[in-house]
Amino acid sequence: MNRQTFQAKPGQVAQNWLLVDATDQTLGRLSSKLATIIMGKHKPEYTPQTDTGDFVVIINAEKIKLTGNKADHKFFQTYSGYPGGQKRFSYRTMIADKPELLIERSVRRMLPRNKLSRHMLDKLKIYRGTEHPHQAQQPVPTSL
Repeated sequence: MNRQTFQAKPGQVAQNWLLVDATDQTLGRLSSKLATIIMGKHKPEYTPQTDTGDFVVIINAEKIKLTGNKADHKFFQTYSGYPGGQKRFSYRTMIADKPELLIERSVRRMLPRNKLSRHMLDKLKIYRGTEHPHQAQQPVPTSL
């Protein structure tokens, strides 16, 4: 019986491509599942210091849902650093204008705060509509 702990090395674990349809999915619940998949925590070979997660392609990002009054009461805030450079957008306008950014920021906040999280976030591909340029990778449709 092998009693050694398995530590995955870079490139040792196969990274699959998954296709997720965001139609009528709740933003927070979808983001937490995506963060788990991107980190690789759904695999038995998970190693915290190695990127073992899968690539995820999200389609229909503009059809994501929010529960309650979050669409009008939560705000997306940016600040340029200059006086008067603060901008606030409600989540309703973000879903209409930039749903890709809204999903990406939601998933980013659920990843660990280190250098590896930037590489993990590169594996998240978000698109409006049903078309995406990753047909050559043959992503497997999955429901979360």
